[in-house]
Amino acid sequence: MDKNHILKLGRRRFLQAAVALGGMPLVRARPAWAEDHAPLGTYPAGVAGETAFVGVTVPLTGPYAAAGEDILHGYELAFDHLNHGGGLVDTIPTLSGKGVLGKRVIYKVDDSQTQPNPAVESQTRFITKDKAILMTGSISSATAIALEKLAQREKVLYMTGTTNSNDTTGKDCQRYGFRNQTSAYMVSVAMAPVLAQELGRKRKAIYLIPDYTYGHSMFDSFSHFTEKEGWTTVGKQAVPVGTTDFSSYLINIANSGADVLVNVMFGDDANASTKQAQQFGIFKKVKMVLPGISPFQAKEVGADLMGGVYGSVDFWWTMAEMIPAAKIFVDTFEAKYHYKPEWSAQIGYSQMIIWADAVERAKTFYPPAVIKALEAGHKLALPIGTGYYRACDHQMVRGVPVVVGKKSSEMRGPDDFYRIIKIVPGEDSVPACSESACKLGSYT
Repeated sequence: MDKNHILKLGRRRFLQAAVALGGMPLVRARPAWAEDHAPLGTYPAGVAGETAFVGVTVPLTGPYAAAGEDILHGYELAFDHLNHGGGLVDTIPTLSGKGVLGKRVIYKVDDSQTQPNPAVESQTRFITKDKAILMTGSISSATAIALEKLAQREKVLYMTGTTNSNDTTGKDCQRYGFRNQTSAYMVSVAMAPVLAQELGRKRKAIYLIPDYTYGHSMFDSFSHFTEKEGWTTVGKQAVPVGTTDFSSYLINIANSGADVLVNVMFGDDANASTKQAQQFGIFKKVKMVLPGISPFQAKEVGADLMGGVYGSVDFWWTMAEMIPAAKIFVDTFEAKYHYKPEWSAQIGYSQMIIWADAVERAKTFYPPAVIKALEAGHKLALPIGTGYYRACDHQMVRGVPVVVGKKSSEMRGPDDFYRIIKIVPGEDSVPACSESACKLGSYT
């Protein structure tokens, strides 16, 4: 396709063509499973009228509330684009901007309170009362895993929110759950060689982790892969979620003999532990590493404290300078919400776009057909680059951004907190399917 021809296309056709140049097919055959089916879960009752209902549960209170508000903005933007056009919807040939399969997407939001039980209770109400055809939302792996199990039991598809534990697509995987975010394993594979090169191979690390599946999962993977690079693990401090006083844990860290603190805490817990470690003077002798940098962490603790700190983010807005889909997402998000999207917003937005594309390709909301469409390895141009779900465990194969914090003197603007060192390809970071503990359940 030559440049002059592209310039003659309308806006929607231009965006489709621009993304298609990356290899996306524009014509797809009707799949064999796209036929009428017997009732299952909330199908077909949930889409019998003119709408398709999505149940959204995110933490609007509790220590992960800031990320919860951010991911909610991502969901809201996606629903707006699915119903009215705009953003990535204009780049994906299957999507019309007039709903999904002609159904206007509607939704309700409930506060998970950063706890699994309230999330399950809310989604159960959405299923029984509102006939939700889709569940989504989580800012905690414990919540995501609990909702995956609910989805499998009720046969209602669940597109996870943020969840970094290996168990989400490992031993606790479900046929009805799909994870967009990187796993702890993927983050560790991507970061360990970078840390060995930047900080050296003879390092002694101590871990500060949230005491639930995410924290323990990250400790297991991160310690394993850094030890392969020559690091020594001297211990871990497991902390309850919602802790406000980290002094007893920090005293143990200061006396551990470690020269690297791997801080796995998240949300408000990550901010509080980092600030208190600074007050304790720990960073005079100890370098900090953040395997999963929390949304807004740099804003909360300050660029000078985060400057020189290595970590990973699921998405960073400067990826718009290298990925066309990222620029579209960042520009439309900022126009609506007047700030740069954090990585949780990207997950919420992308998950809804991926689901809608799968429904359109399946030509039905029937859950097993949509699941099979997601499992088909279909590649989409997303803000994080090309991504696709693999059938063996429902982990998205996508790049892993490794970053380092900038000091205030290095920042080009008020939101320019991180420099992207590299984006490790998903194919180089996911575990082999043969190594996965995942055993997916049944379709029906």
